[in-house]
Amino acid sequence: MKPTEDHDARVRLDKWLWAARFFKHRTQATEAVDGGKIQLNGIRVKPARDVKIGDRIDIQIGETHFCVSVKGIADKRGSAPMAQALYEETAESSAAREAAREQRKLAATPGSDLHGRPTKRDRRQIGRFSGEF
Repeated sequence: MKPTEDHDARVRLDKWLWAARFFKHRTQATEAVDGGKIQLNGIRVKPARDVKIGDRIDIQIGETHFCVSVKGIADKRGSAPMAQALYEETAESSAAREAAREQRKLAATPGSDLHGRPTKRDRRQIGRFSGEF
């Protein structure tokens, strides 16, 4: 189904998130909305809330945060270019995601200082940290 740009068209929030390819499954979109990871126009809403053109959606997926403006409505999942036509990401959101990406590049990978099995000293430190000793 082609995305509509009719300003009176409405679709459920979870369906729109799935159609716009933010989530692989509609149940994941529903759980994210129920879990408070999605806000519609700055308000925490339920998955059945209708989305219309011009709405602002804040999406938190793991460490990534998107702030998008709805440009089209679709209730069926289409191709990736069609899904990208449904929304426009704000300039602040894309700049913040780019800054976070650069920050992750500069950070050391977790566990890079570990080589092989823990030594006796390492095991003692782990035990003190976890409260075993």
